[in-house]
Amino acid sequence: MIPQSPCNLCDAREAEEVARLDRHGKPLRTVICRKCGLVWSDPVPSEETLKKFYAQEYRLRYKGISRPTPEHVYRAGRVAAHRFRHLKKMLKPGSMIVDVGSGGGEFVYLMRRLGLDARGVQPHEGYARYAQEELGIPVHLGFVREVRLPPASCHLVTLYHALEHMASPSRVLEHVREWLEPRGWLVIEVPNVEATCQSPGHRFHQAHLYSFNPASLRRLGEKTGFRPHRTDLSPDGGNITAIFAKESLGSIRTEIPGNCERVMGVIRRHTLLRHLASSHPYARPLRKLRGRLQEKRATRRIRDGRELLDAIRSRELPANFH
Repeated sequence: MIPQSPCNLCDAREAEEVARLDRHGKPLRTVICRKCGLVWSDPVPSEETLKKFYAQEYRLRYKGISRPTPEHVYRAGRVAAHRFRHLKKMLKPGSMIVDVGSGGGEFVYLMRRLGLDARGVQPHEGYARYAQEELGIPVHLGFVREVRLPPASCHLVTLYHALEHMASPSRVLEHVREWLEPRGWLVIEVPNVEATCQSPGHRFHQAHLYSFNPASLRRLGEKTGFRPHRTDLSPDGGNITAIFAKESLGSIRTEIPGNCERVMGVIRRHTLLRHLASSHPYARPLRKLRGRLQEKRATRRIRDGRELLDAIRSRELPANFH
């Protein structure tokens, strides 16, 4: 079949339909590129449509809130502390960090408390305003390609669960590459399209325009001027975290022979029966329940976002970053 939108990785117009419904049973055509194995929603919405959706509708539709609750702040703060431990060896005192898709600003807040020049980019009005007004941190309200920074001024750019929401991931990476200094770092975390930890019917939904496996994510980084440094999967296989170093742009082959067949093989083998026979349907709810109980206990007496994050910092992070 010929997709309405070309492949964002290799520009091919040869695709195969993967699914016709999203995780809620609503119409959503998802296709896979036969040349490289990138998966996307076809057609990709326009940037104007996405701006309106992410500025006003996204958080309400998927979380039922327009500003983060104390429980959300606590959860995101714990995740931010984990991310710092993962990134620590790449950081240097006073260096600039830009967190694209910064949510309520928890990661930016904690990094600034450690003495780093951290700032965020967040398209959702309620979350960006919370970060600006409640946490007092610099967060740009809008899309990443609207942000203008001096060339080679940034040491690290992070996109945690943000790239899959972009109309053109390749153009976003080309844009942030200009911010990075010659030895700068890029960290991307996205859902893994090969994951089997969720029910087969939960693989695709409207907010995730693109779905990657490790091979397609690495190749996208290479295409846009980055050298793959390290790629990890989360313990349940649900997420990919890739670290890239900026390097000189060069010509690379964007096709990935066999990757389409690999991804389709995983999707076809992950049936509902196999899923129910695994530990995932039973372990995930228990982990979530334990997490929710911990959040309730942590926020019972502390409801202020700054206090919650400062408590996480004192418990889980160093007093100073050297």
